[in-house]
Amino acid sequence: MTNTLKAPEQKPESSKTAASPLLTFYRSSIGKKLITGFTGLALVTFVLVHMAGNLLLFVGRDAYNAYALLVSNFGVVYYAFELALTAIVLLHAWVGIEIFWRRRQARPEGYSTYQSAGGNSYQTLSSRTMIITGLVLAVFWVTHLMTFRFGTHYTTELGGDTVRDLARLVIEKFQALPYVVGYTVILGLLASHLRHGFWSALQSIGLLDRGIRPLAYGTSAVVGAGIAAGFLLLPWAIYLGLVS
Repeated sequence: MTNTLKAPEQKPESSKTAASPLLTFYRSSIGKKLITGFTGLALVTFVLVHMAGNLLLFVGRDAYNAYALLVSNFGVVYYAFELALTAIVLLHAWVGIEIFWRRRQARPEGYSTYQSAGGNSYQTLSSRTMIITGLVLAVFWVTHLMTFRFGTHYTTELGGDTVRDLARLVIEKFQALPYVVGYTVILGLLASHLRHGFWSALQSIGLLDRGIRPLAYGTSAVVGAGIAAGFLLLPWAIYLGLVS
């Protein structure tokens, strides 16, 4: 009798466990760029709305507290929005860290100088420090929430009802020079982060071509500086006694 050796049976390709399309998209470099792009633009939109709300304190305490009350009165929608915003911040930060770490692994020694492979170079201090400014801003976001969202709950009368006096808390905090100076530094980091992040997000989602890239790059710097200036108007006005 002749013994015949049989090769191990190959499992059909269809029987292998395939990664989900969503996970495959997340793991791809294009997926990561799109995620950081869309989440970044979502956060810029939130920052702009938040800045506009802050500026209401120039109108008066009642206007500012009425705005805060209106937002909180959305109830379940308000809490859902907070959860969604938290998820966006965490996703944006996590993917950004992953991209940074992969680049570090690919170029462990980095470069002593930065040059463009062709055309104008968009490498700046802002682009090279995105991971640093991003992490600092993430920590600030948490402390900012603890200070104002979950901070001292003063009350006041508004339209015959007792409501939270958030305006009093804001004014109280920004009457301290160290807090104003620290806030100014953080907003400077935000301007730096947005200088590169805004145009990079537009490019990542495919809204820029070579022709308008320089314009978008310049606009990004204006957007970053403008948002930082808009946020800084109120704390310095409070500290200087122009808002009380």
